[in-house]
Amino acid sequence: MTDIPETNVARMPAQMSTDPARRRFLVASTSVVGSVGLVAAAWPFLASWSPSARARNLGAPVEVDTSKIESGAQVTVQWQGKPVWVLRRTPAMLDHLADPALLERLRDPNSEVASQQPDYAQNPLRAIREDVLVVIALCTHLGCIPTFRPDIAPADLGPDWHGGYFCPCHGSRFDFAGRVFKNVPAPTNLVIPPYHYVTDTVVQIGIDPEVAA
Repeated sequence: MTDIPETNVARMPAQMSTDPARRRFLVASTSVVGSVGLVAAAWPFLASWSPSARARNLGAPVEVDTSKIESGAQVTVQWQGKPVWVLRRTPAMLDHLADPALLERLRDPNSEVASQQPDYAQNPLRAIREDVLVVIALCTHLGCIPTFRPDIAPADLGPDWHGGYFCPCHGSRFDFAGRVFKNVPAPTNLVIPPYHYVTDTVVQIGIDPEVAA
């Protein structure tokens, strides 16, 4: 360890300056006190982030500006400790969601299982606005997070795949309305959370329209 500069040693009592062990102890003690002070100073700053994180986990609403999402892309946000997707659907996606051939392959194409979406999303597109899907990103089989697969007819999903969500854990498939396919482990459609629009483009997740009104 580097010796204390001579100018500082001159100010110490003779016993202190000539006792290397005592000198090392004092220097180490000063360093510990300094570190504790630094942590104490940082704690209020770190603690200031806790309320917002706690609020999100308790269900505080989350806002997303859909105008900042490119068509065909989606963002993931957290609400009540769960991942939520907000997808801007393209005209091609919307056309495919109405394809009779697709509807034949779905377990609940008309969203008849009422617990999976609010009343205002119990429609073919499962949404308030047709181009925006808001859905909880948890597979209804075992709660895994499916993958976003907008690619058409990839080798691993086959020629009949026109885009949607695929759960690689157990093979469940969902379309871009969160509707589950037949003959997969997931029993029901993905869950649509409560949400409403606070402006033409900003969606608030966690509050139903009638509550916000």
